[in-house]
Amino acid sequence: MSTTHDSDVIIVGAGPVGLMLANILGMYGHSVTLLEALDDLIDYPRGVGLDDESFRTIQTVGLVETVRPHTNPQHIMRLVNGAGKVILVNNPQTLEFGWERKHGFIQPEVDRALFDGLARYENVRVLFGHRVEDVVEDADSVTAVALVTGADGQITEERFRARYLVGCEGGKSPTRKRLGVSFEGESPSTRWLVVDVNNDPLGTPNVFLGADPKRPYVSIGLPHAVRRWEFMLHDDETEEQVTDPVFVNKLLAEHVPDPANLEFIRRRVFTHHGRVASSFRKGRQIVAGDAAHLMPVWMGQGWNSGMRDATNLGWKLAAVLSGQAGDALLDTYTDERKEHSKAMVDLSLTFGRFIKVTNPLAAAARDAASSVLNLFPQVKSYFADMRFKPMPRYTRGVLADPSTQVSGSAAASITSRIIPVRTANTTVSPVGVQFPQPRVNTPAAENVLLDDAIGNWWSVVVWGNDPTDVLPQASLDKLSALGARLVSIVPETQREWAQQHMTDGVLVLGDHTGQVKKWFDDRPTPMIFLRPDRFVAGACLNQHGPATLDAILRAMSFTGRSATAPAEPALVH
Repeated sequence: MSTTHDSDVIIVGAGPVGLMLANILGMYGHSVTLLEALDDLIDYPRGVGLDDESFRTIQTVGLVETVRPHTNPQHIMRLVNGAGKVILVNNPQTLEFGWERKHGFIQPEVDRALFDGLARYENVRVLFGHRVEDVVEDADSVTAVALVTGADGQITEERFRARYLVGCEGGKSPTRKRLGVSFEGESPSTRWLVVDVNNDPLGTPNVFLGADPKRPYVSIGLPHAVRRWEFMLHDDETEEQVTDPVFVNKLLAEHVPDPANLEFIRRRVFTHHGRVASSFRKGRQIVAGDAAHLMPVWMGQGWNSGMRDATNLGWKLAAVLSGQAGDALLDTYTDERKEHSKAMVDLSLTFGRFIKVTNPLAAAARDAASSVLNLFPQVKSYFADMRFKPMPRYTRGVLADPSTQVSGSAAASITSRIIPVRTANTTVSPVGVQFPQPRVNTPAAENVLLDDAIGNWWSVVVWGNDPTDVLPQASLDKLSALGARLVSIVPETQREWAQQHMTDGVLVLGDHTGQVKKWFDDRPTPMIFLRPDRFVAGACLNQHGPATLDAILRAMSFTGRSATAPAEPALVH
């Protein structure tokens, strides 16, 4: 008879999404069992692009120092035509979220850093060689039945019970199939050969997308002297043919002087997929990462979309598990993540079609149009600054509308006719988007990133005022039960005065760069309710604070129960 092991959450799949989700839940003090069918982490390169949103999550779980050495910050992408002429440059310079917008990275090393980070938590365990064969769900729990092959070759069955199960086991996800949800989208017939080598023979640090009608290609410089090439395959080229060393060397002959002397890591054929599950949750089973959406590689968003899932889902599971929120909070995971996932899939497919044009006349027309568009600075910067990438904007979920204080949804614009709104520099609503991460001065340190100052749970950020002066006691009591941090940001010139005169327990931060002042100056929203995933749940005038807070709490199915220090990690000492 097999033994049943209990934990708060079962995660199936020790890929990057499962590892990050386990780190987030471990940080919040919840017990996790992570089951992986393989005997170890995958050790060959897969994803190659890591963005600033993902790095912000890495910062939240305290793993920047172990991840940073395996990245190339400010990874520049250049699109070139068949003649080698640059027709588009993507080189965003912003540090809006505290980190460079684009990084090249070595996925096995970063995944290993996420895995090693779990050793900090006595409440998280990872079990390799555990293949989940079945899942049984009842009203109160979910039980995973795993097959384990012992050293003697004997197969035994083990059962693992938890309140929720999250499938992070990739595009063929058995969890998604058990949920019975559709997997909508397309799988273009175009195949690509991926070639990874050590001891980069080129040494150039960035990315070239070769929109060559004869054979589109990609050449990517990665950390640790790894080089990746990707070549589009023609329909009559078989997988056996294109992975033959002679064929591969012929493809590489235009890129390196001596292909035969390269140190190959792998040669693999793959097909792009663009699919999104119709729902990311059903009952006590949830999917994340590739199990929820398959992302074509063109925008480097597969790994990053999975990180967004873990970031969004992690705090919500923590709130439900702690009793702070009802189970309905987990429905907002699909509400918030599905549409953006689909937008990224659509953008990636569109970009891929732009690159892989093989008709010479169509390619010439594309190149000519690109040359003309590059003459316009606004168009050129649109691509250079990556403004074509749709940033997540949640319109349904844990939100309060900034104009009406309606719960659970938020319009993209502030429509109130009150004078502070009519005279604002922008009426684009900050609700449902990620809050920027400037550097601030704290009572303990100078020039620190905002997230490091405010912690990893809810925060109420007020410009210039003491939050306890502009919110009634009833609202302050609710925020206390939520575990929210009260934050006042003032010009650095006022910080010492504010620290002396504001209420004990209010974190006073100094804006020494002027970036925070500029953000608040542009918007008629001096009070921000900031979620643990750094998205703005509510933004309002101070007098709308109580109604906005109540709307947010309804949207998250808040129970009123005070959790025990939800933001404190459970570390192994």
